Amino acid sequence: MNKEFNTKKSVAKSSFEETIVEDGFLILMFKNDLSLTQSVAKDINSTFLQFHFCVKGSTKFVFNQGHYTLDIHEENSLLLYNPQRELPINLQVDPNSWIVSVVISIKKFHSLFSQEADYITFLSADNKDKKYYKDGVISPSMAIVLNQLINYNLNQSIKSLYFKGKAYELLSLYFNRSEDADVEQCPFLVDETNVIKIRKAKDIIVSRMAEPPTLQELADEIGLSLKKLKEGFKQIYGDSVFSFLFDYKMEVARKLLESGNDNVNEVGHKVGYSTSSHFIAAFKKKYGTTPKKYVMSLS
Repeated sequence: MNKEFNTKKSVAKSSFEETIVEDGFLILMFKNDLSLTQSVAKDINSTFLQFHFCVKGSTKFVFNQGHYTLDIHEENSLLLYNPQRELPINLQVDPNSWIVSVVISIKKFHSLFSQEADYITFLSADNKDKKYYKDGVISPSMAIVLNQLINYNLNQSIKSLYFKGKAYELLSLYFNRSEDADVEQCPFLVDETNVIKIRKAKDIIVSRMAEPPTLQELADEIGLSLKKLKEGFKQIYGDSVFSFLFDYKMEVARKLLESGNDNVNEVGHKVGYSTSSHFIAAFKKKYGTTPKKYVMSLS
């Protein structure tokens, strides 16, 4: 971490989506789907461990008022801990990049791994006051959990519980001694090429949501069999292709309605419904109310 920071590029300021798992334990997420770099920052004191996962694209960590930087690229992770000084999160997230960060107090972390002091070396008595930096690769099993967090689309009332379970699962996988068990249980995801193809499939249906390809056309386009497309998509995104697309389209529709720039018919067309009645029925299935009533509830 010795590279001088002298970039001049335009940067927009944004904020994390923050979910509190429990006291001293939180998940931060940021999706930069824009075409310019965005900066996100959060003050973190010296009693916290930071686990950063670059799910997509690349991110630059900025340290010491901009004097040093550290890059983290797609499918890589970074663990940071420095009990000697404050270590605020200051990121520059490149265009089309996603980052998930888990921040946990050292006290809480000790309670989780009290039986593992010999294995997790920075918890030992000799190392407890030393700073610690560790980069690593996001395993296929970790990638599943991270994508489930990024693409959360269940009821908001269970979000906190869901994120708590996933946060514990993610830490368990991070410190797992071996991926051998996952190789046996989930051979499909061991092939990183297949994971990349499944992510491409997701990007295709999202970009062409108004007129998506059939499953067979999608499978042909990404170069996988129909069976592997179905199985792989379910493993990574936790849902079938078209169920995932339905939820995505409804979320887009909800945001378009909230913006107030389009009427119900126009929103329906934008997300791929040829008739307003089909769009209204789909929206009601997802949200339990009609688009018109939803708009009225906003005022």
